[in-house]
Amino acid sequence: MNILLVYPAYPETFWSFKHALKFISRKAAFPPLGLLTVAAMLPSEWPKKVVDMNVDGLKDRDLLWADYVFISAMDIQSESARQVIRKCKETGTKTVAGGPLFLENHEEFDEVDHVVLGEAELVLPLLLEDMANGNPKHLYDAGERPDITRSPAPMWSLVDVSKYATLTVQYSRGCPYDCEFCDIVLLNGHVPRTKTVDQLLNELERIYRMGYRRSTFIVDDNFVGNKKKLKAEVLPALIEWMRTRNYPFTFFTQASIGMADDDELMCLMAQAGFNTVFIGIETPDEASLGECGKSQNQSRDMIAAVRTLQNHGFQIHGGFIVGFDSDPPNIFERQIDFIQQSGIVAAMVGLLQAPKGTRLYKRLKDEGRLLRSSSGNNTDFSLNFIPKMSIETLASGYRNILAHIYSPSHYYARITTLLREYRPVSPHRGIRVSRNDILALWRSIWYLGIREKGRRHYWRLMGSTLVKRPRLLPMAITLSIYGYHFRKLVENSVQLQPRVLTEPDD
Repeated sequence: MNILLVYPAYPETFWSFKHALKFISRKAAFPPLGLLTVAAMLPSEWPKKVVDMNVDGLKDRDLLWADYVFISAMDIQSESARQVIRKCKETGTKTVAGGPLFLENHEEFDEVDHVVLGEAELVLPLLLEDMANGNPKHLYDAGERPDITRSPAPMWSLVDVSKYATLTVQYSRGCPYDCEFCDIVLLNGHVPRTKTVDQLLNELERIYRMGYRRSTFIVDDNFVGNKKKLKAEVLPALIEWMRTRNYPFTFFTQASIGMADDDELMCLMAQAGFNTVFIGIETPDEASLGECGKSQNQSRDMIAAVRTLQNHGFQIHGGFIVGFDSDPPNIFERQIDFIQQSGIVAAMVGLLQAPKGTRLYKRLKDEGRLLRSSSGNNTDFSLNFIPKMSIETLASGYRNILAHIYSPSHYYARITTLLREYRPVSPHRGIRVSRNDILALWRSIWYLGIREKGRRHYWRLMGSTLVKRPRLLPMAITLSIYGYHFRKLVENSVQLQPRVLTEPDD
């Protein structure tokens, strides 16, 4: 049976890095890890192909070749997913759909032949058995969480890894927290489930043997959700694995800000090669943190926590939100001040949305303020509920944040703050310069140092970094390139008008 696995296209988003990818000649930021893992669960004798629409176009001949098309998508890929489903209908190719988009919205996709709800490790065997018997059902729902120690390694042979900026690995699923607006616990549960140490090292060994030697994203919802196992087993083994291979990777991941309270954890992660962590900061306002259930961020000096992490060798990427009921009128200025003082260079600020099934979604529905499903993109000026603050005030304040923090002067100032506080851990590998690194440098000089209006800030950063901290020049160049992407994104987004999502989904 011929199986085509399709990953729909992303729109232009903060984390797509679309405008930065051209500097390093890559097509997409990350590969479709979920689909590659699903492919490894299918019978080995079945021919398989992967089409990542962020890299390649989906052609009719691909659909005509396939007996089944497997589609996995997140909410933000909804528009592209619908187009794929329509094309499959036109060619008469049967579809199997799964992933976050379909978990809470499967009733909106009547044209899909078979819908898989939840995690594939438990559900897929049921579907495959019914397919073998010739009577597959429309809906499959395992109703429980799988043991991910049985999850296979992804089938990297199905994609051209050279087209991606970063490869990905998953160690755990789930998060112990329950933020009101977050749908992670719906997807993966409260209790972090982990792979074995051998599983993690085996997956890293696979991409190491492929010749990959760059930054690797450990995609966990909250990597530090089970700190005891990390400190006792995982990180010591990872440190040894990295040491014996001359530190082939650096790692970045997602975590909660509480990791700043654990000196042992930070030291072990830094020694293992972690140098970047995404943290949901959300807001500096205590009342808004309490409203959304972000207890882990409350009653602490978050600037000091960020500084602690930077001093331990971590660059912090931050998520920020405006639009909480408790937001005071000066929240926009406070967000700007926090972002600038913290030195969080990659600061994603979005409007609050209520994903379907979350506690926020249910509360707003009970209050009669819910309008419809969210777009999945909290930077597209869309609102799926009626906010307490006027829409005009919210949109104007949001625009002001974006215009301020991504203006060249303020953006480069944050890089300077980060480089001043950042203390890289010495045992890591030295700089390995590739052809793409050299191209990225020259392209940054052309686009940022010659063509852009803010070029004086670029040259000031390059000069001061060469003089004061030459070891961090690659980081300075990378962050400058990120800024180009963010500014392009802001230029496009500030033209958008605030949209209240009241129209029906189609």
